[in-house]
Amino acid sequence: MTVSTKDIIENLETADKEKVVYFVNLLLEQKKYQSLKKELNERREQIKQGDSLSHNDFWKDVNV
Repeated sequence: MTVSTKDIIENLETADKEKVVYFVNLLLEQKKYQSLKKELNERREQIKQGDSLSHNDFWKDVNV
């Protein structure tokens, strides 16, 4: 049985979750991740404005 990283993080204590967030933010500040950070911020803004597909909409669009 495999456990995903997300599952592990969700089960951490709050202080430990904050440490993980801190280190991820340090990584995102590196130059090589700046384009990813920019893309994530743009996508968050699109989601706030309601510009996103639901899970069902996605599968309808791909016609699988």
